[in-house]
Amino acid sequence: MPSFKIPESVLVVIYTPELDVLLMERADKPGFWQSVTGSKDTPDEPLITTAIREVAEETGINADADDVSLSDWQLSNVYEIYPVWRHRYAPGVTRNTEHVFGLCVPRGTSVHLAPREHLQYEWLPWRVAADRCFSASNAEAILQLPHLLQTLPTTEVPQL
Repeated sequence: MPSFKIPESVLVVIYTPELDVLLMERADKPGFWQSVTGSKDTPDEPLITTAIREVAEETGINADADDVSLSDWQLSNVYEIYPVWRHRYAPGVTRNTEHVFGLCVPRGTSVHLAPREHLQYEWLPWRVAADRCFSASNAEAILQLPHLLQTLPTTEVPQL
């Protein structure tokens, strides 16, 4: 019996205090740029665990480290799964619920891509990064970054 993806995922916007955002180009869809994304491994996997795991798998960044700040933005999006990727889900599953997290890392943080998932990465100013994203929900999350930083108590707010 095939193992299907769980239609509940995380989106993790990785950014610096200067509001540069990490974007990666998908290996299976060159030209498609995005933040870290990934589905839960099991239905009962906590979303924070999914976020930490996906960040480590896709970027090599330890989201549990003392010098970074991972936060649940308390945002979720329900969207239609792109037809090209529907075969990964159980028959009849067409929608996914995506939960948004942010991860503030120091400027100069090393990134080690998973070559099967991403071809290259760039650190871009937040507005430029939002324009580059192929996913509307990813772009919208990035555009909310300056506002969200003002409401998150554990994040130092940079001067815009």
